[in-house]
Amino acid sequence: MLASISFAQRQRLAYIDFCLLFKGAIYRQDLINRFEVGLSAGSRDFNLYKEMAPENLEYDSREKRYFQTTRFKPLFEHDAQRTLTKLANDISDGFDAIGDIHFPVEAPSSLNVPDIFIVARLVQAMLNNRAVSVIYTSLSSGSAARELVPHAIVDNGLRWHVRAFDRKSQSFRDFVLTRLSKVTLKSAPAANELAEYDSEWHRMIPLQLVPHPKNVSFPTAIEMDYGMENSQLLINVRAAMAGYLLRRWNVDCTERGTLEGAEYQLWLQNRFTLRDVDNLAIAPGYTQPG
Repeated sequence: MLASISFAQRQRLAYIDFCLLFKGAIYRQDLINRFEVGLSAGSRDFNLYKEMAPENLEYDSREKRYFQTTRFKPLFEHDAQRTLTKLANDISDGFDAIGDIHFPVEAPSSLNVPDIFIVARLVQAMLNNRAVSVIYTSLSSGSAARELVPHAIVDNGLRWHVRAFDRKSQSFRDFVLTRLSKVTLKSAPAANELAEYDSEWHRMIPLQLVPHPKNVSFPTAIEMDYGMENSQLLINVRAAMAGYLLRRWNVDCTERGTLEGAEYQLWLQNRFTLRDVDNLAIAPGYTQPG
């Protein structure tokens, strides 16, 4: 049936589908404003969507908007990798709600691909200020139930993580998206569980990167690779993300640049200024200053 309707109407139906999947709800006015159609045309679109997917949405007359049902199954295919890339870069192809609101997703990755329904439920929780219950499988303790308050989805260079307050450890931590299952929305979080209290997420730290003093014969090449000025690259990163970046770029974080190997083309020159950053423990050769 989708093939028999016009391209413009398929766009509007896909928009309804996307909003229900990722936001959990949609107002009729959202569709009207997004595509600049009349009230009657917007009503026809919702009626057609309901005809094609009658169990996907229900109308709340008190709130005057459509909500996703527990039996929801997307009418359109929303590829996880492509959707994450679009979300991270605020790129819309007209078939989604990207650009209407800012989604809490940063930096696309081409490696592991999370379950699109897990991503959607987490995004719903973030946008609607909700906690979630999940089954999380860790390397150390296997599968167990946890309650999280997610606030951002991030790419560490190798895989996607969700940054969340973990009620078990009572701390903000990273959880690998592909290890999550059975995500269920819960009630609103407590004040101390909100993103504003994630100090490592909000704290920006400076990284001073230079060509490796021993492994690079022609440092000018590295300076050109990274657009260095005065033979150094100065960047500010979230404390929670610093270790991931240093590991991804194979930055030698030893005191005197002593790691050997062609993969270590950069050296962290200001390592002694970076105290009390837990995430740096995964950076190559890094040890906390005494």
